Formats: sequence, structure tokens, C-alpha cells
Amino acid sequence: MTAGVYLRPTGFVDAPFGHDGQVLRLAGGLCWFSQIEIIVAEDGRRTRPSLVPIERLDGALAALGPLENAGRTILARLTAPRGPLALGARTVRLDQPQAMAILNLTPDSFSDGGRLDGDPAAAVDAGMRLLEAGAALLDVGGESTRPGAKPVWEGDEIGRVVPTIERLARAGAALSIDTRKAAVMEAALDAGAGLVNDVSALLWDDRAAGVVAARACPVVLVHHQGTPGTMQKEPRYADVLLEVYDWLESRIAAAEAVGIPRSRILVDPGIGFGKTLRHNLALLNGLSLFHGLGCPLVLGASRKRFIGALSNEASVEQRLGGSVAVALLGAAQGVQLLRVHDAVETVQALRVWRGLRDEALSPV
Repeated sequence: MTAGVYLRPTGFVDAPFGHDGQVLRLAGGLCWFSQIEIIVAEDGRRTRPSLVPIERLDGALAALGPLENAGRTILARLTAPRGPLALGARTVRLDQPQAMAILNLTPDSFSDGGRLDGDPAAAVDAGMRLLEAGAALLDVGGESTRPGAKPVWEGDEIGRVVPTIERLARAGAALSIDTRKAAVMEAALDAGAGLVNDVSALLWDDRAAGVVAARACPVVLVHHQGTPGTMQKEPRYADVLLEVYDWLESRIAAAEAVGIPRSRILVDPGIGFGKTLRHNLALLNGLSLFHGLGCPLVLGASRKRFIGALSNEASVEQRLGGSVAVALLGAAQGVQLLRVHDAVETVQALRVWRGLRDEALSPV
């Protein structure tokens, strides 16, 4: 029988003032929590969940016996600040939630119908407008990974993304390349991208992990079950929150083993990548658990199918309200990067959220 422990921050408060010894700061950001749900699992099944106030946490961890050291390691990760991302000439701070704007250059994007495919000038204009609106970085992609999507030849993918990345990099933009393929990673990094966002978590291409390690660039590891062609065919989990956490932990360990330090790894629970509606909602409710991995969190839930399912089957273009709601949920649980289609509206929502934080943290 294998046993594990998990810590989920909860009981969030507006500010730490007057709560000495009763609250902790989450990942060096703008969220403070007053309680932790300690979850002990044996063979993947929860056996001893308990809700512990911060002032009693030391004793609760000591009571874990052989799991105490693991619990204290997770606690240290929960509270450790996340360092900024150095992306070319730009630095993206991770002590507050930031918008990671999606720039799709595919002919079959589920969200924009391929309006930028084959037109680098229009793509650059669109990207600059997203940055002017307040997006911290652009995530450029040349292959759709929506459910049912077919793989794209790497040469075509490179041809779609490189001209736009080169122009945006010359303009000083912070850029990410959304790809599973090592050759595309290399070409995009050469063109000026600074971060790799891999929906396969470096499993699709045998060379991918080596490329990321050799280039010393940050990487986003995204959880998935199956491939884009199969991932929505009856996905199953016994406990989706713990299984996704364990899977990401194993991928972090694999990345570290090939020379990618945890300090350069970001994780994404993969909303919609092999999950039912209930799986997605369970992950969103439990997002704060993933800070225990010690990596910045990326949340990509914008315009996804589950939003439509909760809104009378609203079409993709009618999912703005739900997308912003989920982005704010992520911000309230300490998510550092929110991957979004609607950057203008999301940035405005985050600015209001930040204004509320600033007021709570201002001396009376």
C-alpha cells in the first residue's frame, strides 16, 4: 500500500493584517489563506481529509508520522515566491495574475476560425493590440489541439508561426510557442520565443525535453489524458484532482532528470484535455492544491466546451462571461498565468481584482 499527502490552501482572506500566525501567503502572490485541507491518500483513495487552521498546522503535520517530511516540503512550496520569467528583453512578474493571450495561426482554430492563418502582418497587428491591452505575453500556436484535431506536419507548423514570432520579437514582445514538436520549438526559440507551452508535457516528441533543457528556457507542462483525437472519448479518473496532481509531479520529476530545473517549470492542469464536465469543475474548485508542486500555475479554460455546457450550450463566441468568471476564480486561487482568448476583457477584470487587493492591503 502506498500513501501520500496533499495540502490544499483554503480559507482565503483579503489581507494578513491583524492575523499574525493565522494566515500564510500563497506562492509570494496577492492571496493569503487561513486554513489548509490536509488530504492523506492510500493507493489513490482519500482516507483522512482534515481542515486545519494555520495556527494548528505544525501539530497537524507532526501527527502525519512518516508523511510529515513530505507535508513540510509541500508547505514550503506553497509559500515560496515564484520567480519572474525572463523572456527575451521582457520580464514577466509572477507575483500577481497575468494574462497570457492566445494568438492562433491555424486554419482550424475552434475559437477564431483561422482568421489569421497565412497572414503574418495581420497576426502581428493582432498580437500588438493584445499587448497594448495589457497582456503580459503572447502564446503563439500553429497546430490546433482541440478535441478531434489531427496532427500537423512540423514544416507547416514552422511556416505558420516563425514569420509572426520574428516580427513580434523584433517589436519587443514576450512570446511563448504552443507546440508539441521539438523542431518547432527550436525554430520558434531561434525566432525569438522565450517559453515553450507543450500540451503533451514533453511526451509527444522524444527530442522535446532535450531541446528545452539545452535552451534553458521555461516550459509549461500540461496534463492530458489521451491525444487530441481521442482525449474526449470517455475519460476516466478515480479522483481527478489527486491523479492530475500526481501525474504532473511525475512529469516534473522526469523533466528534472534530463536537466530542466523546477525553477523553469510551469504546470497546467489541462482543463478540457481528457476531462468531462465534472472533472473540469473538480479541478477548478481545487486549483490551489497544485501550488504544492512548487511551480507557477497556468490556467487555460478560456471559451472551452464546459462553459457552453453550463450556459445552455452557448457557442464559442458566446462564452466570454464564463471565461472571465473562470479567470477570476483562478486569480482568487493564486494562478499566475491565465491563458485567454479575450485579453481586453480579462485584463480589465484582473485590474478590478487587483484594485480590490490593493485596497485591502492599504493601511487604514
